[in-house]
Amino acid sequence: MGHGPRYRVPMRRRKEGKTNYARRLKLVVSGKLRLVIRSSLNSTIVQVVKTNIKGDEILINSHTKQLKKLFGWNYHLGNMPSAYLAGYLCGIRAKIAGIEDGVILDLGILIHKHRVLAAFWGFVEAGIKVPYGEKIFKNIDIKVRSTGEHIKNYAELLKKENDEKYNQVFSSYIKENVDPVKIIEIFEKTKKEIEKVK
Repeated sequence: MGHGPRYRVPMRRRKEGKTNYARRLKLVVSGKLRLVIRSSLNSTIVQVVKTNIKGDEILINSHTKQLKKLFGWNYHLGNMPSAYLAGYLCGIRAKIAGIEDGVILDLGILIHKHRVLAAFWGFVEAGIKVPYGEKIFKNIDIKVRSTGEHIKNYAELLKKENDEKYNQVFSSYIKENVDPVKIIEIFEKTKKEIEKVK
């Protein structure tokens, strides 16, 4: 631990690696709405946030749990297609609320990078203008992976080569009575249902 007359104890969230205060200050000072995306092992949350002197105000939000509740999406909520759909749902809701631009991306401390980027891509594809550089998607085929094609291909491979491992890897899918091979088909169907949101 540091010591001496100039040592300053870091803020708790900085010490825990949860908040980069220098980056957050730049975002807050910009005065723009922030697209906040946070992902855990089993879910993704997407929010459009307005900064106020009293604290952050959440204007629009979506959660992967809402996909199951409102649209019958029974696939795992902690994967890229689920994150994309949560981002897409938030984007559609933002459009309905009259938000079409003036939003900046707030990634925070980037955890579960691919899911966060899938949610962001869903938000952008809903028609909201958010400035970003193409290199953010470097080494990720975001258009393909967001649909769940990698899950479908892996499921097909395991079904052919190792039935026991297939049952082990996709046990949560089997429990929910969904076929991982049909994930792209259900993804497209769910996306169309989200487009009907009013």
